[in-house]
Amino acid sequence: MEKRCTSDAPTLKPSQIRHLLRVTEATSRHPERDTLILLLAFTCGMRVSEVAQIEVADVLLPSGQLREEVSLRAAITKGCRQRCVYLSHPKTVAALERYIEWRWLNNKGTAMDRRTWRGLMPETCLILTHKGGRYELSVKRRINDAGDPVEYLAADSLQSYVTGLYRAAGFGSGYSSHSGRRTFASRLLAQGHWLETVQTLLGHAELDHIAPYLEVSNKELREAAAALGGAL
Repeated sequence: MEKRCTSDAPTLKPSQIRHLLRVTEATSRHPERDTLILLLAFTCGMRVSEVAQIEVADVLLPSGQLREEVSLRAAITKGCRQRCVYLSHPKTVAALERYIEWRWLNNKGTAMDRRTWRGLMPETCLILTHKGGRYELSVKRRINDAGDPVEYLAADSLQSYVTGLYRAAGFGSGYSSHSGRRTFASRLLAQGHWLETVQTLLGHAELDHIAPYLEVSNKELREAAAALGGAL
């Protein structure tokens, strides 16, 4: 079925993010991987389908050094537009380092030589299933800005799995894998970053697509109105 996708998953407050990460760390069978998946959404604004498709060579240099700037190929983004995400948050960097080491120790997509790519095979997906394979992708359709149907790849199984991490942490109906990306965008806007900056980081073609992320509380509205009154 062809339809436009909407971004209506609730966002999380910092305390809720910390709670989600603590519960995931304590209860997940694969905390090294699952914590990283969550942080890539919260700190990089990545979609689950993008997380499922990035490869080791996308985040590592041959020397094994982490790339600060990760280029997401147009082929793996929903909008079919290349964009960059940035591995700048300390918790995400630490989680990535830990997961890379976990993959090596557990022989998940590894090579014989650790002198390059940290011993991982560069063409393998960064995020692997518990069996060591890549997550399955399904072809879906959406309507693009011109009103034409276009196909894109979706990682339904990983999406359901991540939504399950939210459920395990006690988050109710509505919270989903997209909550991380929405939280990333909403926090940037709340910190005063330009709409164009958020648009670029999310990879949206039009500013209108940022509208679903503009969540303003009644308290913020009252404070804004009061501040205006004091300035006159």
